Amino acid sequence: MSRWAAQRRAMDRAFGVDLLDHARLLHDGAAAPAASSTPTSPVIRGERAPGSTESRPVAPHPLAPRPIQALGGPSVPAPRPIAPLGTPATTQAARASDRPTASPAGGEAIGIGGTGRRLELEGERLALLEALRERHARECPHCTRASGHTNLVFGEGAADAALVFVGEAPGETEDQTGRPFVGKAGQKLDEMIAAMKVRREQVYIANVLKSRPPNNRTPLQPEVDGCGPFLIEQLCIIRPRVIVTLGGPAAKLVLSTEVGITRLRGSWGVWRAPEWTGIDLSVPVMPTYHPAYLLRNYTPQTRAEVWADLQAVMARIAP
Repeated sequence: MSRWAAQRRAMDRAFGVDLLDHARLLHDGAAAPAASSTPTSPVIRGERAPGSTESRPVAPHPLAPRPIQALGGPSVPAPRPIAPLGTPATTQAARASDRPTASPAGGEAIGIGGTGRRLELEGERLALLEALRERHARECPHCTRASGHTNLVFGEGAADAALVFVGEAPGETEDQTGRPFVGKAGQKLDEMIAAMKVRREQVYIANVLKSRPPNNRTPLQPEVDGCGPFLIEQLCIIRPRVIVTLGGPAAKLVLSTEVGITRLRGSWGVWRAPEWTGIDLSVPVMPTYHPAYLLRNYTPQTRAEVWADLQAVMARIAP
């Protein structure tokens, strides 16, 4: 069985509907004449993948978000520059390599605070994420003052993941376990990840907020201003090739836009690391529906739209 056929069947199982005709339409779309699309069109939009000669529809969506500098806007205060990440510089220098190292994601290993040092790939990133986790628990302006939650939910997955999923905030089950996306919506996300022929441990999953808001309400802007910079540091450490935002609030927060998710999803955006990180990093962002929304609106159209979004991501990160 070809990889494409296997992906189609896996997606059919994940979404519980026969999407073969829709998948074939996407697969063969490059050979068909370009057609105008609505904001909810399943046609893959975006730039040509680096190093690829394949021709794809690239017309920018009129509602595509503008590149941003930081979550919550340029005035968001950084908890501290990336450079130390809670670890003495001398310790980092002892562990760092002086020569550039190829990254599995296709770029250079992450640099520390613009000093020119290069990290050993996965081991160093794991150490940096753990240091960041500890510093977040001590210093987060939001989470250290928040009440009503049981556990902080920092994030989990591969430290060198090519693909990062970003949600809005932990829910009840996540708050109880300290892990992101482990409730019913998390089970659906697991099915989506498996349908992409990727294992959950190969991606990284995080939320904008690391503590559950009261009654699962939408995060307030002061909460985002306090906790959001730690998500920025996570992304700077991991250096993914693609970010997938799950649901309207996460897309609005990461892309700093007020466009609704039904018009925003399926259109590539760009997230750029802000200057205070000392890292030159731009990452394509694909907004899609939250798995909880998908479960509540389990229609052929909604499932087809999510399938189209995941197909666009798979094409972007394909070798």
